[in-house]
Amino acid sequence: MKLRNLFAVVLLLTTAGCGPQKTYPLQSRQAASGDWTLPYGEWSFSFITPKDLIAETTHARVIDTDGYLYTFNTLDQTSPDPDSVDKWTDVTFGGSVHFNKVKKPPQYIVFCWDSYADQKTYQTSAMFGPETWQRMKTPADHIWSNGDLVWYDRMVFGLSPGGKVKIWFSDVAGHPSIPVKPRTLVTRSGKDLTLCKDFETPGENYIQSIEEIGKGRIYPYGNWD
Repeated sequence: MKLRNLFAVVLLLTTAGCGPQKTYPLQSRQAASGDWTLPYGEWSFSFITPKDLIAETTHARVIDTDGYLYTFNTLDQTSPDPDSVDKWTDVTFGGSVHFNKVKKPPQYIVFCWDSYADQKTYQTSAMFGPETWQRMKTPADHIWSNGDLVWYDRMVFGLSPGGKVKIWFSDVAGHPSIPVKPRTLVTRSGKDLTLCKDFETPGENYIQSIEEIGKGRIYPYGNWD
């Protein structure tokens, strides 16, 4: 079965829950061919938005390289990046993480998010390959001031108007973050929503309007590619 079709079947059969679950087969050949154990135990993911362009992630599911499915009905808060005003900054962190943690690198992620600027619900999915997994297992070329290794153990998703999503490995040692290029990255909205139909927010429930967020600027603004 092709990897794309395999994940489509997995998502259709998945029911909401907490923590990792496993149903076979959920591994691609590339994932099954290697040991993707992380030297630091587990990785985390977080979500950020540009300043004033608020969004909120409401649901996420991750399939790791061991084939475990993680379902997140409770997520860490999506954080605005105060330094990202008209474009993304080079250093991203995404705030503290308590819930968004996975033991092995991701084969696949899908998440639902509300853009208050657009007053829309979006569904974003991404597939990752060995180049991403290997980066997560390999320390950075630089080290902390105390001599400790720097690991790329945090994946940050930048959420911006128009359903645009950018991904980085954050570098908390002060160096520029590393852009992540997934094998596929797809964002849907409206009638094209599948999983996120159940998490769609009615337009009248958005707490901020485009006018309030824009603060006198012409919307849309900024370059978030």
